[in-house]
Formats: sequence, C-alpha cells, structure tokens
Amino acid sequence: MDNTSTSDIVIINGNSHPDLANMVAERMGIKNGGCSVFHKSNRETIVEISDSVRGKDIYIIQTGTKDANNNIMELLIMAYACKTSSARSIVGVIPYLPYSKQCKMRKRGCIVSKLLAKMMCTSGLTHIITMDLHQKEIQGFFDIPVDNLRASPFLLQYIQESIPDYRNSVIVARNPGVAKKANSYAERLRLGLAVIHGEQKETDADEVDGRYSPPPTSARQRTTSVSVGVPEHIVKVKPPLTIVGDVSGRIAIMVDDLIDDVQAFVAAAEMLKENGACKIYVLATHGLLSSDAPRQLDESPIDEIVVTNTIPHEIQKLQCHKIKTIDISILIAEAIRRIHNKESMSYLFRNVTLED
Repeated sequence: MDNTSTSDIVIINGNSHPDLANMVAERMGIKNGGCSVFHKSNRETIVEISDSVRGKDIYIIQTGTKDANNNIMELLIMAYACKTSSARSIVGVIPYLPYSKQCKMRKRGCIVSKLLAKMMCTSGLTHIITMDLHQKEIQGFFDIPVDNLRASPFLLQYIQESIPDYRNSVIVARNPGVAKKANSYAERLRLGLAVIHGEQKETDADEVDGRYSPPPTSARQRTTSVSVGVPEHIVKVKPPLTIVGDVSGRIAIMVDDLIDDVQAFVAAAEMLKENGACKIYVLATHGLLSSDAPRQLDESPIDEIVVTNTIPHEIQKLQCHKIKTIDISILIAEAIRRIHNKESMSYLFRNVTLED
C-alpha cells in the first residue's frame, strides 16, 4: 500500500484463516512472516517463529472459527512467543472475536468474553483490531486499545450494486434486538423497515434463571417480614411470530452481525414468504454456518446469503450455492497501515452511526 514503511511490520497467522492473512499481506506488499503453528499428538499447541521479531511491530491475524478453543490458544501462545522475543508491539487482528455472544451474565455462569479479554491482555497483546463485535461494550473488557471495524459499507455497496431493483426492498430485523442495526441500513438506503416480533422458542434471556428462585423457607426469620411479601416474578409470554411492517411484493433484506445456527433465519424467511415477499436476502458480517446450516439454507425460501470473509466458509459454499462472499481484506490492511504509521482511524469510521 502507498506511503507505508513496511520494514518493521511482521504479519504472522495461525491456522484459523491463512487465506485472509495472505490476502492482507499481499495488499500491503509485504511477505507473510515465517510462523509455524502445529499440534503434537497429545493436542498441545506448538509455535515456532523462524524470523526475528525483536524491536518490530507484530500483527497476528487469527479469527474465530468452529474450532474456537484451539484458535484462542494459538493466538495466546503466538502473542506470548512474540512478547518473550522482545517484539516492540503485538497487535491481535481478530476479525471475528470468539465468545463475543457470551458477554452477559447467564444463570450462575460467567461473562466469558471478559475472561478472554483478560487472557489476551496477559499474553502480551498491546492492541486489538476486530470487526462488528456482537456488543460494542465488549471493548470495555480490554485494558488495551480496541478498534472495532465496520463491514456495513461493504454490505451497503453490495445491496446497491448487486440486488436488482433494490429500491423496492424493505430492510427486515428478524427480532427486535436487531432493529437498531436494521434501522441504520434503512436510513442510509432510504428504504422501509419491518420487524419480526415473537419467537418460536425461548431466547437465552428468557430461560429460567436460578437468580429468580425463591429463598428457602426457614423456621427462623432473619429479616423483618412485610405485609405485602415479595412480589412474584411475572413470566414473560412471547406471542407467535408476527411481522410489523409491509413486505408484500417487496424484496426482504434481513441484516445481522452473525449467522451461525440458521433456524431463526429460516423461520423468519418462511414468515416473510407467507406475507408476500418476492425475494429474500440475508446479509451478515460473520458467516460461521455451523452444523448443517448449508443444507437448511439450501432448502429454505432464502434466495441469497451474503457474508464477508472474516471466517473461512469455502466448504459451506460448496454445499450451498446461495452463499456469496465479500472480501474485507482491504479494510484490515488499511487499518494495519494506519496503526503502524500512527494515523487517525476515524477515516475508517466515517458516516458510521452508533447503531452499526
């Protein structure tokens, strides 16, 4: 890339997404650093860095995949290896941050993304570059700078250039939690908005939580009783799936940050089809597509699924011809260039609203 001093940049990667690392290195006009990551017969991870990293700026490209635990250990060991080899700075480039959906307290569990952030900081990482976190507040879990890049400009461009007659579209939020993101897309494209309300099954937030359990009765009262007693927790009853908004004769475009378990998307697509949507698109930043997602998508009313290459999904594309990929390596390469040259990152966030 132009105006970049690359002599002090070293790009290394683990086994999660070597193709993306090679594309970023090629766009920057530098060679991918020599780093070998492999597993012993007992599944321990071994990292060998062949090139010198002393006094250099290291960028470790390692995303989250279905093998999230191995991805994390590879990243931590690579970062610690660079730290103990006297690297000047160690930047973790993590397009999809694993465990980002576990950012709230559930039952008697824990906030796993907070634990992961502490582990990354301890391993020696001095900066994080990621993309479309599930919740922006996750940045506060880190004690180091975090740049949360946005894929929305690429997805908006795809809508405008690759969806015929997109002016006849309506942006759809498959649940009220995605309504802010969907509204942002609708405002930029000057399109209508529809929201699907209701659930086929309980969400994580509505699961029975032990914290609502009544205290055990005891013969000896430790507190003074009140006349009205403790109010009972009112059970939330969700209605069946309903659509707020008109999709009849329109192109329905569902937007989200992650596609993993696709049952909710398929159920929403069937509801849209029943209400007269002529074509259905699904756009998301991260395409994890676990389990038998390709088969379910192939058999669903969804016409096209568009995701970026933050996560490798070449096998899924062979199983489902509806999946399309947008390359975001140019955005990651530009972010690395700006951080290395100590330039402002605000250019990469221009015209991006808080709802993205």
